[in-house]
Amino acid sequence: MTKQDYTSHYSVLLNEVIEALGQGMLENPIFADMTFGGGGHTFKLAETYPTSRVFSVDQDMEAYKNGLARIQQEKRQNQIELIKMNFNEFPTWFKKNHPDKKLSGVVMDLGVSSHHFDKFERGFSFREDAFLDMRMDQDGDKFYTAAEVLNSMEEGQLADIIYKYGEERYSRKIAREIISFRNKEDLKTTKQLENIVFHCYPPQLRHKKIHPATKTFQALRIFVNRELEVLEESIRALFDLLESGGVLAIISFHSLEDRIVKHGFKEIFQSDKKAAKILTKKPIYPGQLELDENSRSRSAKLRLLQRL
Repeated sequence: MTKQDYTSHYSVLLNEVIEALGQGMLENPIFADMTFGGGGHTFKLAETYPTSRVFSVDQDMEAYKNGLARIQQEKRQNQIELIKMNFNEFPTWFKKNHPDKKLSGVVMDLGVSSHHFDKFERGFSFREDAFLDMRMDQDGDKFYTAAEVLNSMEEGQLADIIYKYGEERYSRKIAREIISFRNKEDLKTTKQLENIVFHCYPPQLRHKKIHPATKTFQALRIFVNRELEVLEESIRALFDLLESGGVLAIISFHSLEDRIVKHGFKEIFQSDKKAAKILTKKPIYPGQLELDENSRSRSAKLRLLQRL
């Protein structure tokens, strides 16, 4: 995996994010990118605001290593600092290491990097057969793999996960068939799971535009990485790091995430209407040009919250 391969990731709503974060104080601004990925938002912020400092985090070791290499190659070591951690750890880290500083803007792109889907051995995609891993952070034992979840949980628990995080109407049947499969052998690969889910759908619904296994794979990824819990925990903590005029920009990709962001912003606003302003009564969507360039942007929604 070369740096070129990783950084080909398309940064969703890039111009809209850069413009939104430009509403803060822009004399030597400090930005934070909570989801570094291929580095698109981070490097665009650094280029657009040459006197800025950008803190970025990513829990994925490959993203971290590729990011460090790119930072060095572009000679931005004095402007960009990349830290390997989950974004819910950043507020504590920042307050400890920079107690006298506030942020001019924070961006979170909650979409899974194209790299994770395209590197099949990570187990996020069912386009090729691979081990069901799905962990963003593969270091240590903080998270279970998707295979461990599928082979250890009871039928009711599996059905609840698939329904809650995938909004999958056939969750009960899928869970039942997973149990039936693992009674014979362990469920280990993406193609095994894809085949189970595919045959749980009625024949007339198996060949629609969205593959039947999509929602189940989404549910497992979210559960394995505690994505919704981490997001919920982080919104207020990140807002509290902003200086006056600073903006929190969050890009979500499905209704579960967007609901948490919308309600999180609303709670902050209602707790002190003099301290916060919701800049997006309705979310900002990608324009047609971006959709033409990157079909994966189609479900993206950007919401903005400003500290007053």
